Amino acid sequence: MNDCIFCKIIKGEIPCYKIYEDQHALAFLDIACDCYGHTLVIPKQHCTNVLDCNEQSLQGVISAVQKVANHFVNNCGFSGVNILNASGQSAQQSVFHLHFHVIPRKEGDNLDLWPLHGKQQLNLAEVCQHLKLN
Repeated sequence: MNDCIFCKIIKGEIPCYKIYEDQHALAFLDIACDCYGHTLVIPKQHCTNVLDCNEQSLQGVISAVQKVANHFVNNCGFSGVNILNASGQSAQQSVFHLHFHVIPRKEGDNLDLWPLHGKQQLNLAEVCQHLKLN
């Protein structure tokens, strides 16, 4: 796509701080600089999100996510990672090219990435029936 910022990064039209690249995916630092090491991993083939991504591209990007995450933990001194994705505007997706956020974590880093919601009164049997794959 001509107007996609991530496609422009893949083409080299916009520079990035590259962490990893292979034939299927590119991983680079998020310029938001909101936390140390915040990395975006994207497929090289444009797709909007997990809902329209073909299986080969999705497998390639997830493999790259795992490689980056393992590298952060095994070689960079981190003890864990958060892996986040938003698919669709209602899920707060802001760039409409599939991407996963890999955020390296250390004990005591004081990052709170999980939103807290009060417990809802749900009938889990009904929810399961509605959501179950047949």
